[in-house]
Amino acid sequence: MSTITEGSPKTTKQVEPLDAATVRLAGDSGDGMQLTGTQLTNTSALAGNDVATFPDFPAEIRAPKGTRAGVSGFQVHFASSDIHTPGDSIDALVAMNPAALVTNIGDLKKGGILIVNSDGFGAKDLKLAKLEKNPLETGELDDYRVIEVPMTKLTRAAVEEVRTPDGEKLSQKLADRCKNFFAMGLLYWLYGRDLDATQRFIQAKFGKHPHLAEANDKALRTGWYYGETTEAFIVSYRVEKAKLEPGTYRNIKGNDALAYGFVTAAALSGKELFLGSYPITPASDILHALSRLKHFGVRTFQAEDEIAAICSTIGAAFGGAMAITTSSGPGIALKGEAMGLGMILELPMIIINIQRGGPSTGLPTKTEQSDLLQAMFGRNGESPLPVIAARSPADCFDVAQEAWRVATRFMCPVILLSDGYIANGAEPWLIPDANELPKIPVKHAEPVSEGEEFLPYKRNERLARPWAIPGTPSLMHRVGGLEKEDGTGNVSYDPDNHQHMTHIRQQKIDNVALDIPEQEVTGAESGDLLVLSWGGTYGACFSATERCYAEGFSVGHAH
Repeated sequence: MSTITEGSPKTTKQVEPLDAATVRLAGDSGDGMQLTGTQLTNTSALAGNDVATFPDFPAEIRAPKGTRAGVSGFQVHFASSDIHTPGDSIDALVAMNPAALVTNIGDLKKGGILIVNSDGFGAKDLKLAKLEKNPLETGELDDYRVIEVPMTKLTRAAVEEVRTPDGEKLSQKLADRCKNFFAMGLLYWLYGRDLDATQRFIQAKFGKHPHLAEANDKALRTGWYYGETTEAFIVSYRVEKAKLEPGTYRNIKGNDALAYGFVTAAALSGKELFLGSYPITPASDILHALSRLKHFGVRTFQAEDEIAAICSTIGAAFGGAMAITTSSGPGIALKGEAMGLGMILELPMIIINIQRGGPSTGLPTKTEQSDLLQAMFGRNGESPLPVIAARSPADCFDVAQEAWRVATRFMCPVILLSDGYIANGAEPWLIPDANELPKIPVKHAEPVSEGEEFLPYKRNERLARPWAIPGTPSLMHRVGGLEKEDGTGNVSYDPDNHQHMTHIRQQKIDNVALDIPEQEVTGAESGDLLVLSWGGTYGACFSATERCYAEGFSVGHAH
């Protein structure tokens, strides 16, 4: 039986108010930093704070333990006001070993709190981090409030009495794996977070292994009481609730928001959703998320390569489904010819590029916003497509629906850009009332009268052609990558027709700009400087211009 003690204790030490705090946890890939950061995020959201996160993963599947290449980090920014970024310089850093310390210390504010697992700073650990001397002993950390905590020893002591179902003590390996919960408990004390939600998480996650649930709970509470009893901490901090718009919120990552947005768009347009995808970082989570939503009429296809993935998507679009494909920069390069095929067929579909560092394989787990020109011009010939970019994790839900609205309204593929920060970062999302979301009307070509010719490229006022579903009587027509005669869709090599079709396709995409709202300008509507941003740079640019405007500078921001 588990002996978890529920309920959050209360501190007796001095409490100082804060408007906001930015905390980063760093350690080896196996140290549980992502889990710890996620739980700190969730409890901060439950406390009513606005939050923004930035997970940082090593590119290697499992780099050698203790090395700089294997450091995994998680940054969370929580505040009593509306925030738009995961923070810049950090207020507190938890470093589980020397490699985590040296790769992250440059971002810690002078005077910031540095909590280190002193048990992880042995001679072997220093060698793995390529350090000749222990930075805890050289004085190079004197600009920070360094708090050395023997987390490994304290965690082992905390779980000493825990027994496995066989009556045995926990192995040292299992005991050491609980130290992230010790660090979590210490942070919960430092920032006044309740233990209750995390204790429920522990019960749910380790419910089939009561001894592990008990061990992690003991480590969590021991970390909290260490903060309460040690003389190293004189005060703890509190960040008051943020004044958010009333409603029901949940923390959401960008990739999850895209998945929910696509399912919603399919429902609003009366379509089944098809995803043809080849796994690639950092886009794979969309495939994972949608594969769990088959009960909403979602079909997912994991193809053998990027070309097969987009070609299956084109086939699904031709068949009348809401068709999407996901990838990142290297995969988009491989999809180029098929993207041109989708463009010349003039079929509605969405091509999602979750950008990462490049070029080539580049930096698979690091964020970068460098594929805009690829999205605009990275196809042979004149192949214009509309490009839409998400600005934040929660914005992905709305952008997914907008991309499908544009695709169906103008009968064209749409490129949707996100990036690694948006994909893996999280923020509060106000869950909308599904009944209040605007429908996405989709019209298909109707059968023509006997003796009447069906013109698959006859255009409406938006220059969009009809969407004819295969098998519909009297709507048989040919498709392919060869140039088409306007109206009939017959193959044509006539140069005047090619020029005409090139102009028509470009004009259709240009018309998209007439169908969207005008850009809003925040800050000064006229003045000395207008900052233009796109995609994931929104939060940083908005925050910077708002700060400058508040200080009296004549600066505005448009996104």
